Amino acid sequence: MEHVDHILIVDDDREIRELVGNYLKKNGLRTTVVADGRQMRSFLESTPVDLIVLDIMMPGDDGLVLCRELRTGKHKTTPVLMLTARSDETDRIIGLEMGADDYLVKPFAARELLARINAVLRRTRMLPPNLVVTEAGRLLAFGKWQLDTTARHLLDAHGTVVTLSGAEYRLLRTFLDHPQRVLSRDQLLNLTQGRDADLFDRSIDLLVSRLRQRLADDARDPAYIKTVRNEGYVFTYAVEILGDNP
Repeated sequence: MEHVDHILIVDDDREIRELVGNYLKKNGLRTTVVADGRQMRSFLESTPVDLIVLDIMMPGDDGLVLCRELRTGKHKTTPVLMLTARSDETDRIIGLEMGADDYLVKPFAARELLARINAVLRRTRMLPPNLVVTEAGRLLAFGKWQLDTTARHLLDAHGTVVTLSGAEYRLLRTFLDHPQRVLSRDQLLNLTQGRDADLFDRSIDLLVSRLRQRLADDARDPAYIKTVRNEGYVFTYAVEILGDNP
């Protein structure tokens, strides 16, 4: 039997959740609608879903609290697309930092929501099995560099701290967790969650360029991050785990 993607819609606005649910059903998706976090938890106890559409502005536990809860529990790999009536950039960044895979501001066109859902599902399915980021709290060494995964900063050969942005840290961490393995742009978008960048391929190219500058890695003859034509990027250097940080 062919798999039909199951979408869980969590929104306290009855009209919105019913309209969205019906639209997604008409476009070939299976949908379930619930009104709050309590109903969401109850449903997920017995039924797995492929993606959760989660409203931020809800009474009780809001969408940010629920997203953080999802990301630390057994549903941490389930994609989350957040909805909000706010257009403030800060809210968008907070939502993505909590672990959301994408973000859509109300009012929105149902067609755009469907397109974003399909894009997130497509990126998720492109990931090879068992491609996950290891636990934090270690010192990772490569070449003349070390990455402190507790302080989340880079150390050069002299022990000087090189500050990384959140996006740069996540990208480097992803490369170090999967060295000598070609990762496509879609895989990198998914693994880094795209939380500091718009969700499109070019953002990864720009981020790789910034990370190469941090590593003093010549793009014309890179020692660490090499471009694989028509495929993506590969971190070519061996990585050593020096030990757990206190």
